[in-house]
Amino acid sequence: MKKVEAIIKPFKLDEVREALGAAGIQGMTITEVKGFGRQKGHSELYRGAEYVVDFLPKVKVEVVCTDEDVHQVVEAIEQAARTGRIGDGKIFVFPVEEVIRVRTGERGGSAI
Repeated sequence: MKKVEAIIKPFKLDEVREALGAAGIQGMTITEVKGFGRQKGHSELYRGAEYVVDFLPKVKVEVVCTDEDVHQVVEAIEQAARTGRIGDGKIFVFPVEEVIRVRTGERGGSAI
């Protein structure tokens, strides 16, 4: 099993959710986060005063899936989240040792 974490632009969330649903993914976790990469924030003007926004709002999408589905999940996120501009985000893939469904005690792939 694998855990796919994607950091994306907030306005792309609905497109990513729809793409994952079309790929047959049943569940995901969404977290509102802030951060920066090469983008390194930007300057904004507010009531005549300029200030620097160091941490930009992003959304973290987390999906746990089988090894067989990981390529399809990554592809769906990559296609749906891409704008072609700086700050589109990153996708990380981690190994998952065990999954346990709390309600039934199921373990492994059937618990996803």
